[in-house]
Amino acid sequence: MSDGAPGSYERGMEMLTEVYAGDVVAMPEGTMAFNDVMMTSLFAQVWDRDVLSIKERRLLIMGVIAANGATDTWKIQAKAALVRGELTPDELRETLVMLAPYAGYPNVAPLVIECEGVIGDWERAQTSD
Repeated sequence: MSDGAPGSYERGMEMLTEVYAGDVVAMPEGTMAFNDVMMTSLFAQVWDRDVLSIKERRLLIMGVIAANGATDTWKIQAKAALVRGELTPDELRETLVMLAPYAGYPNVAPLVIECEGVIGDWERAQTSD
């Protein structure tokens, strides 16, 4: 599946690498239709737009993730935000404070523990470098 533009899969893979600081790796093109569509549409056409920054896009999707209580996806986004220097640990914590009343405390509360784990791992990696 392609967006019709030459190299859209490759552009999508490049953006995926940038967004997740190389921590999330796409499967080779043609391996799975879902992955192909995600690379050519989500990453090559949506994340690649220049209207919002990656940080702004990440904050928006973190709100959606929190509203759905998706802890595994939250951890991926939180780690990428720290590694890319988009958010500090305190700013990451503050996102949860801000999101709790809107996304629901039951959805956000489990993210607090996961967030602290991501921050702890990131801080340990900073001291070992």
